[in-house]
Amino acid sequence: MRSILSVKAAAVLATCISTSTASAQDVEVLHWWTSGGEAAALSVLREDLSESGYGWVDMPVAGGGGSDAMTVLRARVTAGNPPTAVQMLGFAIQDWAKEGALSNLNDLANEQNWSTVVPSALQAFSTYSANWVAAPVNVHSTNWVWANSKIMAELGIEQPTSWESFIAAMQAAKDAGYTALAHGGQAWQEATVFDSVAMGVGGPAFYKAAFIDLDSDALGGAQMVEAFERMETLRGFVDENFSGRDWNLATAMVINGEALFQIMGDWAKGEFVNAGQTAGEEFKCFRVPGSDGTVTFNSDQFAMFKVEGSAAEAQLAMASAVMSPEFQVAFNIVKGSVPARTDISDEEFDACGKLGMAQLAQAAASGNLFGSMAHGHANTPSIQNAMYDVITAHFNGEYDAATAAAELVTAVELAK
Repeated sequence: MRSILSVKAAAVLATCISTSTASAQDVEVLHWWTSGGEAAALSVLREDLSESGYGWVDMPVAGGGGSDAMTVLRARVTAGNPPTAVQMLGFAIQDWAKEGALSNLNDLANEQNWSTVVPSALQAFSTYSANWVAAPVNVHSTNWVWANSKIMAELGIEQPTSWESFIAAMQAAKDAGYTALAHGGQAWQEATVFDSVAMGVGGPAFYKAAFIDLDSDALGGAQMVEAFERMETLRGFVDENFSGRDWNLATAMVINGEALFQIMGDWAKGEFVNAGQTAGEEFKCFRVPGSDGTVTFNSDQFAMFKVEGSAAEAQLAMASAVMSPEFQVAFNIVKGSVPARTDISDEEFDACGKLGMAQLAQAAASGNLFGSMAHGHANTPSIQNAMYDVITAHFNGEYDAATAAAELVTAVELAK
């Protein structure tokens, strides 16, 4: 029996021949992968689809950790002209599915057994009411530190294993004239750092209570105050020009030997790879001290919006390409993330990739795998944005730690 994809691809080809319009096989993709490493990773998918006879209409929207892209998406959908596929995260997928805006991918998913190879934590976002509505590209974990190996060696710094040794390492770098912590002053970047800091302060039980269950005692309690105090400490290690800096420019500071550390998700590794550097040699990776044994994650997925005719057929081609083992390996090696499929060997991955895959499996098995608050996998976008406002206001000196914790409680209550 011919596969569903083969039959549909043949139908698309027949349509294109009959209408003589090359655009019939185009895939219009809305995304925010615009940095060097991200663009290199995306080209893997573009080339894969090209080999299958599909054109690519690129619709990049830079900035905002995806929030700007979601604004553009809303305008497109409101105008009745949705893209073929949209890069999307977490609860945003669920929100669009509730609106009835997403296509049903069940036939393809069942044919290719997605339910047996995609972890249940990801399926919670890929499906809605038991229907597949998105194809997961990867799993990013967010609680990473990226380090410049040369600076570590020069200053005699060993990999920090505690918050105290982490701070001591940054103090040594600052004293030596380096930027201790490369950072970009954008709300989502500050939330990314806070995600890991909070996990390090209170551990999994606290993280779940605060960011997933939205327990007021956890949100406004002593551990949350301590998390904000730690953010104040980190603020002292950031350079003066951090405001508004894009995350990849902060990564470049580590790559170029200007900065010792960056706290950022593993998409940062794509920038090191794109710069020709090798994990374990020019740069190192380790979990934010205190968060060891846990993994906070997000997963880039391509949500498929309801379209008609040949565009719907092209969606299936794209979804199939995204879920192929070959693509999952090729893409994630370049992107810095790990595959969304659990049946893939780590043989072709570098040291950080192997570590990430092993730690992800361990965290999933131990119940210590948590959707990232900062990246839309712990709660809804309205809650996420309310937390962003408080976290970034505190980081920029508008609140002290105790006030920030109290404001967090109020902001979440208003956003519910």
